[in-house]
Amino acid sequence: MKNHYSVIIIGAGILGSALAYQLSHYEKSILVLEKAEDVSCGATKANSGIIHGGYTAKHTTLKGLYSIRGNRMYHSLSEKLGFPFQRIGSLVLGFNERDDTEIHYLLENGKANGVTGLKILTSQQVRNKEPLVNEQVTGALYCDETGIASPYEAAIAFAETAASHGVTIECNSEVIGIEKEGDCLKVSTVNAVYYTQAVVNAAGLYSDAVAAMIGEKTFTILPKRGEYLVLKRGAGTDFTTVIFQTPTEKGKGVLISPTTWNNLLIGPNAQETQDREDVGNSFEVLKSMYEQAKLSVPSLNLSSVIRYFTGIRATSDSKDFIIGRTQTPGFYQAAGIDSPGFTSAPAIAEDICTMLIEDGIISGNKRIPDFKRNPILLPSDLQPFSQIQEDITLAEGNPERIVCRCEQVREKTIEDALSRSIAINSIDAVKRRARAGMGACQGKFCRPRVQQYIQKELKTGEKVLMPKQKDEQLLAKLRKL
Repeated sequence: MKNHYSVIIIGAGILGSALAYQLSHYEKSILVLEKAEDVSCGATKANSGIIHGGYTAKHTTLKGLYSIRGNRMYHSLSEKLGFPFQRIGSLVLGFNERDDTEIHYLLENGKANGVTGLKILTSQQVRNKEPLVNEQVTGALYCDETGIASPYEAAIAFAETAASHGVTIECNSEVIGIEKEGDCLKVSTVNAVYYTQAVVNAAGLYSDAVAAMIGEKTFTILPKRGEYLVLKRGAGTDFTTVIFQTPTEKGKGVLISPTTWNNLLIGPNAQETQDREDVGNSFEVLKSMYEQAKLSVPSLNLSSVIRYFTGIRATSDSKDFIIGRTQTPGFYQAAGIDSPGFTSAPAIAEDICTMLIEDGIISGNKRIPDFKRNPILLPSDLQPFSQIQEDITLAEGNPERIVCRCEQVREKTIEDALSRSIAINSIDAVKRRARAGMGACQGKFCRPRVQQYIQKELKTGEKVLMPKQKDEQLLAKLRKL
């Protein structure tokens, strides 16, 4: 049957992409439908990138189960699929008796979840590990299993590897209807109609709406906004761990963390919202978040802030992940994936794959034992500007030509990103893969160059999608804080 697939995955965030990767090992036809112009464009591209240690999610919940399993899969996956990952550990800081009580609860909860390497540090031990931490700290929970990774780079690696091994990924393909038709599920998008034996709902913020299309109205997504600040590359050098504040009923508090590329990330706050597309920012909110972060590190300053952004989390009304089979045969849920969703995604994908095998939709025999992916780019030190100045002026067509000055991205890297298995036509898509535009000037220099490369690759009159510009006045005000 035309447009017939064994499995259709709705959503190409970290979970949908991880599942596509898992299913690409089997001799079945797999389709991923994504409403955005690229993979990883929802909550995945706008979160903290923390591979959580597994001590926060409550014991006996799906979050508790999957966070520790997913955490321990990332090292192997990053090596095989070529995305950056570092296991740097974390501190949960305490400043009063309530905090200390919560820290001891997290210790016991983490042990119940199977976390190893947990210990309570004294105030002096905390300061020895992170000298910039507030001297008023009374103690902290240390976890050596916590890591950092780039969520969009991980999702791209999963999706790209899957696409290279037979999975079809259709972006700009919003699902508008699902219904039973004989033995199949009929999935309608804005562009086409598809038929399948199984649908996996990994639609993030819209997973409740997608489930309702087939009559599965068992949960509601309650969106939560989280705003972030990003400091320039090199700002992460002063920190060796992820620094958390003690969790409250509103969340894990504002964190301070180096990134895999040695930027510094501050955030998020937590705001309930009714608007699932509300990714705007305001000076007052970002200022308040910064002031909260200074409780952890009083010397923190924003003189080198280069970017701010907002992510919206797909929190379910059950406050837990919604995973597995439904009352509708062939329809599977992978919904309510908020924190620690990035951490948990590989393990959730593994279990959904197992369900599809148990239900006879996927053969239990792997086609290929494993895949290896060559990275587009991995972290390395920036060279002094004097050593790369001449390479900036090289002619277009020279693979050593530097396209992005701030991140020192060369033409050969841009060309590599554009030649992979997922077609892209936006400046931001190149940015997520090759880091052109990630630096201090945020693309002012390299944007026209990158646009030329994309247009040449498209070989058509198709429009190159341009990024939204950040408010320079807002950045200037933040730098003065």
